[in-house]
Amino acid sequence: MAEKSKHLFDNPRNVKRILYLLYISCAILFILDFIVHRHMKHPWEELLGFYSVYGFIGCAGIIFSAKALRYFVKRRPDYYERSGDENKEVHDVVS
Repeated sequence: MAEKSKHLFDNPRNVKRILYLLYISCAILFILDFIVHRHMKHPWEELLGFYSVYGFIGCAGIIFSAKALRYFVKRRPDYYERSGDENKEVHDVVS
């Protein structure tokens, strides 16, 4: 039997490496927030961690709006398996 090919994230060491890289990059960006001068247009941009909070709220808003949107665009569970004359005819033509 052929051996399954391994992917990048199948190895737990690679997952830990990616997470450490993420943690280090977040720490560097946090430190740079104190060093790099930003040109701000609004007073609330001067708050410490404003962009982090703004980004988190934006991503959470996207997730919650997508959850609400799925009720409008969701199909029935048997959408592709409905038994009927029109589905049987289409299936016969495709086969």
